[in-house]
Amino acid sequence: MSVKKELTENKNEVKLTFTVEAKVFEDAMKNIFNKNSRYFSIPGFRKGKAPMNIVEKFYGSQIFYEDAFNEVFPKVYEEAIKENNIEAVTKPDVDILVMEKGKDLEFTAIVGTKPEVKLGKYKGVEIEKIESKVTDKDVEEELKKVQERNSRLVSVTDRPVKNGDTTVIDFEGFCEGQAFEGGKADNHELVIGSNTFIPGFEDQIIGMKIDESKDINVKFPDEYFSKDLAGKDATFKVKLHEIKMKELPKLDDEFAKDVSEFDTLEEYKKDLKAKKQEEADKKAKNDMQEAAVNAAMDTCEVEISDGMIELELDQMVQDMDTRLRYQGLKFEQYLKMLGKTMNDFRRDNTLAATKSIKMRLVLEAIFKDSKLEVSDSDVENKAQELATTYNRKLEDLKANEEIMKQIKNGLETEKTVDYLLENAKKVAKKAEEKKPEDKKESPNKTETKKESSVKKTEAKKETNG
Repeated sequence: MSVKKELTENKNEVKLTFTVEAKVFEDAMKNIFNKNSRYFSIPGFRKGKAPMNIVEKFYGSQIFYEDAFNEVFPKVYEEAIKENNIEAVTKPDVDILVMEKGKDLEFTAIVGTKPEVKLGKYKGVEIEKIESKVTDKDVEEELKKVQERNSRLVSVTDRPVKNGDTTVIDFEGFCEGQAFEGGKADNHELVIGSNTFIPGFEDQIIGMKIDESKDINVKFPDEYFSKDLAGKDATFKVKLHEIKMKELPKLDDEFAKDVSEFDTLEEYKKDLKAKKQEEADKKAKNDMQEAAVNAAMDTCEVEISDGMIELELDQMVQDMDTRLRYQGLKFEQYLKMLGKTMNDFRRDNTLAATKSIKMRLVLEAIFKDSKLEVSDSDVENKAQELATTYNRKLEDLKANEEIMKQIKNGLETEKTVDYLLENAKKVAKKAEEKKPEDKKESPNKTETKKESSVKKTEAKKETNG
């Protein structure tokens, strides 16, 4: 095989011209035939038993060309990319010049290469300093959440339904005098105020007493998922069986013992505050890192081709599809639920894809320009951490070249982001300027407004004639 490399008229693009020996292409054709021979039915031969030359005479030798090319191309293309030290960032645009049995296979592949990043003054960018002080009020709010999670429902018999109660009801819905599908249930638990039912339904449950029956009149929203019911009036016949209220545990030492490893409420609160502070510090750091990266990106210039964006969108689709499958959902179903097409998804994510590409390129350029380093021991330690986390053998991870490359790239990104934050100028948040109407006005200012109002009124009279 021979490969000729040349630049194209377009920047950040290279053209490779391939010549692959005829024998290599013919061997690929034979492999394709052997894989598919059982499917060929030729008169005079049992199905799948006709030799290759007979199949070619019957169908034409071109029948194997496309599959044979697809078998040859990946290997020779990857070899050429490595040998020519090409950092390909787009899918190759292939043009076949000669593809015929008995002749050398000739084709070209035009591929986008990594664009040059013009770095600006990325060191010392100005970002807003984010304070992360956790207050006693924050701890009390967290305590309330824990208290809510550990609450229990108790039956209420001495009063009617109030907002926040959990009710047990039977209901049946009627639209234009006819019961409709999905509008009936017995012993259904409904939390009043949860807004899980049609607007207005839960409000009319408030005040009902146990064993009381009531007709509830509502209107389905115009955007309701069922077109047969959307925008229509409906009546629900409701019977209330039970009222339950949430009973919160008392906040004391016993509560602390039940929900934590601490013996007193004060110890538990101190631990909550420490954990909340750790979370707040981490969030503040992440937010400032993001601000530093964005500020650095604003100082840099890079040309991003459409091919790079399309490839990034492909990856985003693949990642989303993988996540959805873990949830038992197909990507097509997800799009249908959103009422969107694949083209809509790609269009909606184009800006995010472009920013993601620029961020990677800029951080990589800053890493090199700043002469930052990631040692082999750093990579090994990270690999060991991942092996432990995912219960994998370290040797297996180290044997996978692609995984080790991803680990190294990830560490380089982390180091660059840390570098940008460390060298950023953290300035205090600017006080928001109050709007004129928020400021305390002087008597003179008030008078001026009155005069203005009078002038406007007079002008209006004159206009109306």
